[in-house]
Order: sequence, then structure tokens, then C-alpha cells
Amino acid sequence: MRIPFGDYPRGAHVATALVSTSPVVRRRTGEALPDPVALARFLAEHGVHPDALAGGRPPTGTDLDQTYALRREIRDILASGTEEEAVAGANALVTRAGTGPVLAPDADGGWRWCVTTAPGATLADELAVFTGTGLLGVLRALGHDRFRRCASPVCDGLFADTSRAGRRRYCMPERCGNRVNVANHRARRTRTGR
Repeated sequence: MRIPFGDYPRGAHVATALVSTSPVVRRRTGEALPDPVALARFLAEHGVHPDALAGGRPPTGTDLDQTYALRREIRDILASGTEEEAVAGANALVTRAGTGPVLAPDADGGWRWCVTTAPGATLADELAVFTGTGLLGVLRALGHDRFRRCASPVCDGLFADTSRAGRRRYCMPERCGNRVNVANHRARRTRTGR
């Protein structure tokens, strides 16, 4: 798998999305990745095509268990108290199966810096390199304060805010943000008697 350095928002987005699949975050609905089929669907939805699944190999139960462990590691990085802890955690993800930076051709006939994964790396290790590279990009370009807790009072989600303005408040805006907006609307209606 080849991960371009400049594509860190995509890696950070997948890291956030993976953490958001946890039953710790989805208290009402539970585990969003209950089986290998759900993991395959998650990867497809996020456009992640690991070499470990080349040739159409579907994820296995072992892949799923290793992805659960990775998800906990990413959550710990997003919750880290210091920038140094976050960098150390993300570096550990990248070095798990990353082979170092290489210069590779891009679609426009130019060159771009990439991290590649080692041949034979597991699915979880490739995801570790991809998400770790994304998190390191956020730390370098935007800063540690972009690792945040969800502002919803009923959510324990964490996320990496890669938005331009840096004002994102929810791990899943379409879910947590909407839930808060609906609750606020109902409270206003109750106060005004409408």
C-alpha cells in the first residue's frame, strides 16, 4: 500500500471513522464492525484498498480482531494529553509496517513523497500505517489541539479535526451534531410552549 504524505486528511478521516465504529462511541447501537463483512464494507466506503486484501481476499476474523486492537490504539492517540505522546503513538503505528518514505510518480506525471507498507503486512498493520501517517500529518500541519473529544454530552467519541476553519465540534456531525440540534430545538419549543 502506498500512502502519500500530502493525503493526511484522508488518513485522519479513516482514523476518526474507525474510532467511531466502537461500541464505546455507539452506546445506543453497539459495535458497527460486528463481523469481517462489516469491516470489508467499512474499507470500501472509505476507499481503502490494502495490499493485504489483494486479489479479492475478504477480511478474516483475525483481521477483525487486529483491527479492534488498532482502533483502541488510535483512540488512545486521539486522547493523548500531550503532543509528544500523540507523536510517539502515531510514529509507532507508522513504523509497524511502514518501509519509509519513497518518491513515487503521481497521476500528473510528477513525483510525490509516500510511505509504503512492507510486503506481506497484515490488514491491521497497513491500516496502522495509513491512519498513523494521517495523524502525524494533522499533528505537523494543524497541531495537537485538533485532536478533540466530541462536544455531544451523550457521546464519548474522539476525532481529528482536519477542517479548514478548525471549528468541528462532533465526531460524527451528521449523528452527534444532529442529535444535539434536535434536543436544543425541543428544549426551545418546551420553553416557549409551542
